[in-house]
Amino acid sequence: MTEKTTNSTNFGKRPLWFSLLNRVWQGSYFLGTQVKLDADELIKSARKKTGLNNLGKDFEPEPLQRLIHSMNEEANLHPIGRFITHERFVSLIGIRLRAEFFFKRYPEILEQPLYPAWIIVGLQRTGTTKLQRLLAADPDHRVIPSWEVINPVPLDLTLYEEQLRKSSVISQQSDGIRVYPDPRDKRIRFAKTSVQAVKLMSPGFFAIHPLEYDQPEEDILMLDVSFLSTTPEAMMNVPSYASWLEKTDQSPAYSYAVKLLKFLQWIKPAKRWILKTPHHLEFPDLIEKYFGKVHFLWPHRTIYESVPSFLSMVTYNQMIFSDDVDEQRIARHWVRKTGYMLQKALDYRGNNNNEEKFTDIYYKELISDSIEVLAKIYQNNGVLTPELRIRFDKHEKKHPHRKYGKHQYSLADFGLTKTDIDNHTKHYQNFIAKNYG
Repeated sequence: MTEKTTNSTNFGKRPLWFSLLNRVWQGSYFLGTQVKLDADELIKSARKKTGLNNLGKDFEPEPLQRLIHSMNEEANLHPIGRFITHERFVSLIGIRLRAEFFFKRYPEILEQPLYPAWIIVGLQRTGTTKLQRLLAADPDHRVIPSWEVINPVPLDLTLYEEQLRKSSVISQQSDGIRVYPDPRDKRIRFAKTSVQAVKLMSPGFFAIHPLEYDQPEEDILMLDVSFLSTTPEAMMNVPSYASWLEKTDQSPAYSYAVKLLKFLQWIKPAKRWILKTPHHLEFPDLIEKYFGKVHFLWPHRTIYESVPSFLSMVTYNQMIFSDDVDEQRIARHWVRKTGYMLQKALDYRGNNNNEEKFTDIYYKELISDSIEVLAKIYQNNGVLTPELRIRFDKHEKKHPHRKYGKHQYSLADFGLTKTDIDNHTKHYQNFIAKNYG
C-alpha cells in the first residue's frame, strides 16, 4: 500500500464542503448570521450553559478581552473559524466555572500536594508527543488524555459524586489501572467528535500530529483556561495579543493550572505527572515555582528540520480558522519566537545549578531505539524494569512511526534559508554542539 503523504504546501486544499459552507455562511452575514466574539457575551453564555456563576476570585478578564480584540481586528476569521472559536471559548470559561464548583464543594482538592513531575519541554516537532505517549504506558504515571485535556472537569457534575466523596477512585482492574472514566462520561464522546471534525476539515493534519481521543495531549490547554498561552498565535494571526503576552506575567495561568492538575490527580490518583508542551520552554522558572518537584526532559532535533515541520503544522492549523494564511508571515513570527523560547530555557538552565534538572534526548535515537532512551530517563527513578519494557514495546507496536502517513516539508516552503534560522537560534545550536556534538 502506498504511504499517504502530507506536504506543507498543500494546506490550502480544503475539502469542498468546507469552502462552500464558508462561502454561503459569509454571504448571509447581512442577515445577522455572523458569530459574535465578545468577552462579556462569552462569559454570559458559559454561565447559562453550566448553570454556574462563580469564576473564582483569581479570574482576570484582561487576557480574554485582549485576545478577543486581537481576533476581531487582526485574525480575519472565516465563519467556521469564528464559530469554532466561540464554542471553544465558552467551553474554556465553562471549565473554570465547573472547577470552582468542585473546589468549593471539596476543599481537600486544593489542600493536597501536587505529584512530582517529569516535564517534556522540547521544541515542537522534536518527538515530544511520541515520548509522552510512551511514558504514559507506565501505570505509575498520570497523563491527560485528549478527552480529558479538552474538558478536564466533568460536564456532568454528579457523575462521579460517589467516587469523589471518597476522595479517590479505589476500584482497580487486573493491570492496576484505576477504573476511570465512567463510560457514561460525555467528555469521551465530545473528544471523539472533535477528532472526527479535524479529520473532515484538515485530513492531512494527522500525518503531522496524530490526534487520538484516548492518547495524551499537551497540558498547555490547562493554561488556556486563563487565556494566557501561545495556543492562539499557533491557530491564527493575533500579533498584538502575542506581543502583549510575551511581556505579561504568566503566573496566574501556571497557578491555576496547578489547581486543575490537583483536581485531575484527585479523581484519578497515580505517582508522577508526565506533562509536555513546548510552551514550557519559555517559563521553566514558573514551572519550578508552581509545580514544585520537577525534572525536565528536553528532546532535541536538528533545528533545520524541527522548525519547518512546525511551521507546516501551524499553516494546517490556521486554515481551519481563516482563509488569510500567509506562510511567510507565519515563518517570521515563529522563527523569532523559537529563538526567544530557546534563549529563555538556556538562561534558566545556566543558572543556580539547574543543569542537573535536565535530561537530554535526541530525536534520531528516540525514533530508532526508544527503549534505550527510556532506560536513560528511568535512571532518574531507579531502573527500567522488564515489565515496563514489555509495556513500552506493546505501545510501540500499536503506534508505529508515521502511523497516519508521511509529512514532507522544507525551509524553502516558507521562504527560509538556514541563515534565517541561524540568526535566531545560533545560541542553541552552539549549546548542542558544545555539549553533545
